[in-house]
This record gives sequence, structure tokens and C-alpha cells, in this order.
Amino acid sequence: MTFRPGRVAALATMLVAAGLSSACTQIRSRQGYLMDDVLTASVQPGVDNRESVQGTLGRPSFVGQFDQKDWYYVSRDTRQLAFKMPRPIAQTVLHIRFDDAGNVTSVEKTGLEKVASIEPSDDKTPTLGRDRGFFQELFGNIGQVGAAGPAGQTADNPQ
Repeated sequence: MTFRPGRVAALATMLVAAGLSSACTQIRSRQGYLMDDVLTASVQPGVDNRESVQGTLGRPSFVGQFDQKDWYYVSRDTRQLAFKMPRPIAQTVLHIRFDDAGNVTSVEKTGLEKVASIEPSDDKTPTLGRDRGFFQELFGNIGQVGAAGPAGQTADNPQ
């Protein structure tokens, strides 16, 4: 077997390129309930009740916070590139509302239009008041303690 430096260099270059390109692949993720369109379409208002919905769809992702009349089934698909934050590419929320007797009154299916994108403004919190620097904060009270206030007011004579 003959040692050829050109082939070894080409092989090493290909291995390095493959390793670097694999670090930038997209990561796809699915979270929550796995929606089945046939099963979700089978839930009908006025026909189904809590037991039949739970038998058809299973337990909900979460129940309404203030009462037990709202059931939510949430499914979300995300995509992430390298070290960036994951972005939703598909989302389905199935909202089923029940009446006091436990019968289905409405079924609402929403998608990605309900996703809110919240961007922080900066790394500083806006506040009212003066914008003072470090040294002004540190040395700003020098000469202020015990000084005369308005109209001859002093610390000994508060008027």
C-alpha cells in the first residue's frame, strides 16, 4: 500500500467539513399532545360529554384555571438552529368547553396565530428620574448632609 499525502489531506478536509456542517443542522421538536384530525373532528357539541371526550382524546394538556369547564389540548412543533432559541413552526390548541352537566358546548381549534412573540426592550429597565453615573451616585451626597434647606431651614432648626 502506497502512502499518498494528497489523499490523506483531502480525506481530512472532508472529515473536518462534515463535522463543522453537522453542528449547524436544524433540530425539530414536537411538544404536547399528538393531534389526530379524525379524532378531534369526532368531538361534537351537544353529542359528547366529559367521559366520551376523555375516552376519545385522553386526558387534556391542562384544564381551565378558574373552573373545570374548559379543557385544552395543546400541540406544538418547533425548529431550532444551533444555539438559537427554538421557534414555533406549527401549533394547534383544541379548546373544549363544557356546561354544568358535563356536556360539550363548544369546540374551538386555533393555530399559530395565537402565539405571542415577546422581545425584551434592552438590558436596562426604564425608570423615571435622573440618570446619574457611578461617581455621581457615590460622591453625590458630599456637602448635602447638614446643609441649609430652603428659607434658612437647618437640621438644628427645622421650622
